[in-house]
Amino acid sequence: MNALVRVSAVLTNAPYILNLDCDHYVNNSKAVREAMCFMMDPSVGRDVCYVQFPQRFDGIDRSDRYANRNVVFFDVNMKGLDGLQGPVYVGTGCCFYRQALYGYGPPSLPALPKSSVCSWCCCCCPKKKAEKSEKEMHRDSRREDLESAIFNLREIDNYDEYERSMLISQMSFEKSFGLSSVFIESTLMENGGVPESANPSTLIKEAIHVISCGYEEKTEWGKEIGWIYGSVTEDILTGFKMHCRGWRSIYCMPIRPAFKGSAPINLSDRLHQVLRWALGSVEIFLSRHCPLWYGYGGGRLKWLQRLSYINTIVYPFTSLPLIAYCCLPAICLLTGKFIIPTLSNAATIWFLGLFISIIVTSVLELRWSGIGIEDWWRNEQFWVIGGVSAHLFAVFQGILKMIAGLDTNFTVTAKATDDTEFGELYVFKWTTVLIPPTSILVLNLVGVVAGFSDALNSGYESWGPLFGKVFFAMWVIMHLYPFLKGLMGRQNRTPTIVVLWSVLLASVFSLLWVKIDPFIGSSETTTTNSCANFDC
Repeated sequence: MNALVRVSAVLTNAPYILNLDCDHYVNNSKAVREAMCFMMDPSVGRDVCYVQFPQRFDGIDRSDRYANRNVVFFDVNMKGLDGLQGPVYVGTGCCFYRQALYGYGPPSLPALPKSSVCSWCCCCCPKKKAEKSEKEMHRDSRREDLESAIFNLREIDNYDEYERSMLISQMSFEKSFGLSSVFIESTLMENGGVPESANPSTLIKEAIHVISCGYEEKTEWGKEIGWIYGSVTEDILTGFKMHCRGWRSIYCMPIRPAFKGSAPINLSDRLHQVLRWALGSVEIFLSRHCPLWYGYGGGRLKWLQRLSYINTIVYPFTSLPLIAYCCLPAICLLTGKFIIPTLSNAATIWFLGLFISIIVTSVLELRWSGIGIEDWWRNEQFWVIGGVSAHLFAVFQGILKMIAGLDTNFTVTAKATDDTEFGELYVFKWTTVLIPPTSILVLNLVGVVAGFSDALNSGYESWGPLFGKVFFAMWVIMHLYPFLKGLMGRQNRTPTIVVLWSVLLASVFSLLWVKIDPFIGSSETTTTNSCANFDC
């Protein structure tokens, strides 16, 4: 993408750039015009770095088994971010302001008058003549950013002050953008167009030069300019850098979807897609660009926007407690214990209050966004499926990459290509990501069977506590049900290798838990041993 940005700047230098994935197409001929309405708006357009459109897909099964449409993210989360500093950049369906990609901040605006009256009656209040035009202020601020202490004027002799400043400015531009005078000149043209000094006969040669393999060496490309390197999800990182500079983004949702693409409806491909997204978040979390500590100097990133970016990069780590919670119901059924201890009245009220607030929040979000309950439930199910599989692998892969330098190969996610309708939905592809959720399924099913067997042997007094334990186990199984259907495939048969690995892991875990038996305290163990010694 960075090479394409440089080539287009040399040949045409349009002020706006449309970014689409190769598997997307234009579905609304007026989409770009709607983006331009925001970009060229006289009141807010000067601070807009990009206009993001929601992703819509073709070829998804009617039930959307694996939540490919992502409606909760695109119709709830992204709309909510639009009320802050703007939505995150999702890698496609986005219209950029070219100057924002060059690492510049938004244009400097004149200070507002202290009186709040002039904020709404500016037509009646006389304006003071500015010392510099807005365009000049913007150009000066960009030059100051580029000349950030790379060279020292005193180190260059035999030049007067003006000549030295011009030389340093040229060196600073080359340090940032590379050794291309045509491209450097194009970066200062806010309204686009090819520089007048450019020779049309040499533009092709210049275009080849700016896309050469070594052009980005010892420059700011991929670090501060263009698409930022360092993560497989460079889209999140690129948008984050723009928001840190003070830009804002816009979320545009036309009635007719602007762009459409294809999605991986196969279980294995879908999990690998989620794995790549989660791995990118872990890489950002472990890098210097982590929102927890990056971008505090300028104070241009709003706190709620920062919180949203933190949520974007830490979500893979929720897989660790999620796996524990998914295993606890089965453990309780196998050991005869219960997850929740006896609660006091005050604790029960707090628990019910929290539970009711979560339900009310979800209902309000559904009413506000217009999402159906089925789409919401599919999202909840796949959050659990992805959390106990792809997110877990992403955490370990990211940590291994940071500690041992083990790089992860990135492969483009396969899309549906079967001739039959939704034929790819039933194709099974073996991957190790399938082992943890299958093990959790087997463990909970075994726990339910063991719980009922124990209740039958113990009599009617044990049926009451059993229903509470079975409810939590069935709740886990209900969330993993789409995963189970994906394992069965068209033939309703789970592959033998998955069953063997899952049964092995579940058996080892169960035997280990029985051996440890953490619910028995040390005092109870001592009493049992002493009774055995005295034959009591």
